[in-house]
Amino acid sequence: MGLKKRTEVGIALVIVLLVITVLVGLTIELTRATRFTYRRSSLLSEGIKLSYIARSGFYGACALLVDDRNNYDALTESWAKAEVFSRESESFFKRGSFVVRIEDELGKIPINKLVAGNGYNQAVKELLIRLLGQPEFKLDQGKINEIVDSIKDWLDKDDEVTGSGAESNYYRSLAKPYSPKNGVLDCLDDLLMVKGITRTLFYGSKDTPALRDYLTVYGEGMVNINTAPPLVLRALGKEVSLSFVEEMVAYRLQEGVDLSRADWFRNLPGAENVHFDYPFLGVKSDYFTITSIGTLGKMRKRIVASVKRTGGKTVELLSWVEE
Repeated sequence: MGLKKRTEVGIALVIVLLVITVLVGLTIELTRATRFTYRRSSLLSEGIKLSYIARSGFYGACALLVDDRNNYDALTESWAKAEVFSRESESFFKRGSFVVRIEDELGKIPINKLVAGNGYNQAVKELLIRLLGQPEFKLDQGKINEIVDSIKDWLDKDDEVTGSGAESNYYRSLAKPYSPKNGVLDCLDDLLMVKGITRTLFYGSKDTPALRDYLTVYGEGMVNINTAPPLVLRALGKEVSLSFVEEMVAYRLQEGVDLSRADWFRNLPGAENVHFDYPFLGVKSDYFTITSIGTLGKMRKRIVASVKRTGGKTVELLSWVEE
């Protein structure tokens, strides 16, 4: 074979090898892309299923609320025992389930009612001061005054500083300036922008409670004595002892006791020595927060939604966060 012929054969061989290499590369890339597309489609499908599982928990919680037809709301009722409903969800879905919790917003301090006009609502102010003054929060009186005055200034419509509070001059002097709301809070997270409220105070720590668990942006000022957490119960009056609050909590969890009147605590030993300074106590609630956590395999989705029970068989959606 001549040199020219051998050269042509060599070139042809190189071309064949190049073609094979390109084809192999394309095949590998096509396989990878196909697998990626399949995986992405699979994840999308699983994500949709997971979203429906979490939403099923939410709608189930709404059903529990509208099914509650008596004249009071308490922690002995079905809506407050949503974990029973949650356990049944394992039989509803293949590889999936949800966990639901319903929380009464009117068992908390109505922070938006701290202001009346441009002044204080004294009843709510004193309630908030008593809450923050409990030893669990580890705050001195000066810090308490700063927090309460600053919240009031954030809510009221004027630009006059209240005591240890803050108005626009303070907030605009910060490294990242902004203006105060001068209006009601849309959500509790807005409090993180208020002078004196740290993330540790708001979210809590291993040593201190979370302030956000005891405040609400909903309601007209009434506090449900049947669902209020112990720290709120203790804040209802200056002389309310820890031991009496423990008796209240134990009593209201008993089945069959009458909780249809806000003065039911008078049935407890030692109640003759107890005085609640906060005048707006009730036993019925309209505002609730529903947390529904759906799981599917190793995937998880959380829905937190606030609703207003409007009577009849409906609830009104007030807020929705899905993550």
